[in-house]
Amino acid sequence: MEKILVTGGAGFIGSHIIDRLLKLGNEVICLDNFDSYYDPSIKRKNIHFFMENKNFELVEGDIRDEHLLKSILDEVDYVFHEAAQAGVRTSVTDPMKSHDVNATGTLNLLKAAMDSNVKKIINASSSSVYGKVKYLPFDEEHPNQPLSPYGVSKLLAEHYCRVFDELYGLKSVSLRYFTVYGPRMRPDLAISIFTRSALNNETITIFGNGEKTRDFTYIDDIIEANLIFMKKGEGVYNIGGGHSISINELAQKIIKINNSKSEVVYTSPVKGDADHTLASYQKAWNEIGWKPKIKIDEGLEMYSKWFINEN
Repeated sequence: MEKILVTGGAGFIGSHIIDRLLKLGNEVICLDNFDSYYDPSIKRKNIHFFMENKNFELVEGDIRDEHLLKSILDEVDYVFHEAAQAGVRTSVTDPMKSHDVNATGTLNLLKAAMDSNVKKIINASSSSVYGKVKYLPFDEEHPNQPLSPYGVSKLLAEHYCRVFDELYGLKSVSLRYFTVYGPRMRPDLAISIFTRSALNNETITIFGNGEKTRDFTYIDDIIEANLIFMKKGEGVYNIGGGHSISINELAQKIIKINNSKSEVVYTSPVKGDADHTLASYQKAWNEIGWKPKIKIDEGLEMYSKWFINEN
C-alpha cells in the first residue's frame, strides 16, 4: 500500500483518480478547497462514496497554504497535482487568480514536497500551453505561445516542475491534457452544456462560427495515463485523443445521439480560445506504452447514458 495525495481531488479528474487508487488498495488523501468556480455541492457529490473508505481522508484546504501542505505530505509517496483555477475564459477576466493558484500554488507544493519523502509529482498540465498553431498535430516540441493567462500559468507550472527536478532532484512529470470529458465533468464545459441542452430539446449556443476544432479525450484514458506515469516517465507528455472535430460536428453528434430536436445558434467568439488542438501521443506511446482507446462517438454515448442516469 502506498500513500498518495491528490490535490483538487474532489474535482472531475481528481475524483476519478482517487476512485482508481482506492480500488487498487492505496491510501489516499484528497486535498480540495471546494472553490465556488462551480457549485461546490457537485464536488462533494463526486467524493461522497469515498467517505466510508478507511483508506480515504479528506482535507479541506488550499495548495497556497504551505504549512498545511507540509503537514499533509508527511509519509506521502506520490502526488497527483490536479488542483487548479480552471477556465480559459475566466483567466481572461481574472488573470491574477489563475496565476496565483496554478503557478504560485504549484511552486508552493513543490517547496513543501522538498521537505518530505515524496518520490514523484504527476502534474496536470494542459494543451493550452501550445496556443498559436504552427503545425498539427501538436507534438511536445511544438512552440509554446499560450493565448490566455490560463495557458501561461500552466506553462509556468511545468517549468517549475522541471527546474525543481533539475536543481533539487524532485522527480515529476507533466501531462498535457487535451479537453477531457466524461462522467462528472464540469458543468461549464461544452459537451456537458450541449448534452443538457440536447436532452431538453433546447437551443445549443456556439461561440464563433463553430469551425474551431478540438481534440477531446475521454476520462478513462486520462486516468489510465496517470496511473502509468506514476511510476514511469519524466518531462512533458501529450495526453490526448489523437483526433479532432469541429464544434459544429460535436453539436450535431450530440443532437443525433440524444435524438434531439435542438437547433444550433451562434454568438460572438471568446477571447483566449485556441483555434485548433490536436495531440500527437507518439512520445507517450513510444516511451511509456500509453495511447488512447476511447473514440469520440463511443465516449459521447457513454457520457450521455451517464448524464441521463444521474439526472
